[in-house]
Amino acid sequence: MHRIKLFNSPFWTKWGSWEYWPVYITNIPTVLYWLYYALKSRKLFFFSVVNPVIETGGVLGESKINILRRIPAQYLPKTVFVSRQTPESIETLLGRLTEAGINFPLIVKPDIGERGFLVEKLEKPEELEQYAATMTVDFLVQEFVDSPVEISVFYYRMPGAKRGTVSSICVKEMLCVTGDGQSTVEELMEANPRASLQLERFREDHPDMLQATLPAGKSQLLEPIGNHCRGTKFLNGNHHIDDQIRGVFDTVGMQMDDIYYGRFDMKCDSIEDLRSGKGFKILEFNGVAGEPAHIYDPSYPIRHAYRDIRRHWGVIYEISKVQIKKGVVPMSWREAWESIRNYRAYMRKASRS
Repeated sequence: MHRIKLFNSPFWTKWGSWEYWPVYITNIPTVLYWLYYALKSRKLFFFSVVNPVIETGGVLGESKINILRRIPAQYLPKTVFVSRQTPESIETLLGRLTEAGINFPLIVKPDIGERGFLVEKLEKPEELEQYAATMTVDFLVQEFVDSPVEISVFYYRMPGAKRGTVSSICVKEMLCVTGDGQSTVEELMEANPRASLQLERFREDHPDMLQATLPAGKSQLLEPIGNHCRGTKFLNGNHHIDDQIRGVFDTVGMQMDDIYYGRFDMKCDSIEDLRSGKGFKILEFNGVAGEPAHIYDPSYPIRHAYRDIRRHWGVIYEISKVQIKKGVVPMSWREAWESIRNYRAYMRKASRS
């Protein structure tokens, strides 16, 4: 009994599967791949030319609104940018949301951030007022897209090419529990290895939810934000890749000037609708730092994951060769250091929110 409980503990869940390992461990091979291709390129920051209109190419400190403005509006959720440089009352902000056609519930997120940092789903104006009052950095307000399928699609294209490649599809399974008619949500989460890792956060943010008892067979969505660090399970959806899917992302990608490599995080009504080029919204786009998210499928071997990461760094290198030959200049040491300093300062400021 004690042995079963021990091996079902959060400690063993975290260290028993590489998808939960700390990034400073899992990124060691990635850093080696970067250095290898940097030596081949003779440019340490060769990756920055792959998406020259995105800060650092999409490795660090990139602005979400800058990227979204480069994606055709018909593919995006309705979005309002809120600047901390020009403070506005909650009444003014609500008026802007009404004008943009954004209703509650809605999503808020900082303009710069990753892994679900300060991303929240808000249900009413009072929650938005509180979020806006505590945020010390620029943020976005987006309509909540309630399409049932959330996916990540990795796409790249060589500069000048008319067609690109879809190299990864990840289907996201949101964190939820199913009732048995007796156990509380907290007890159900404790019994679920993936959900148990989120318990500390839920005890702080959603204590009332934890005390509810679900009827037998009734499922409850625990987390609407599809981030791995919030308990979402990433599943390998590469079997969905076909010419129709490639065609859809060629259509989107060809309209994104000077962006050649990255991952679309999006929602769609169904994979079949996506194949038809309809019923989808792009929530975010991640550049060079965006990984082919299918590698985090719990059943995906770690050796295959690092093989796929190596292949993608090879693509970055090949795109950079074309770009540098065209005259695009990689980021300098000084620019890189300035980006790091700015990012650290930003994160310190945002963490005070």
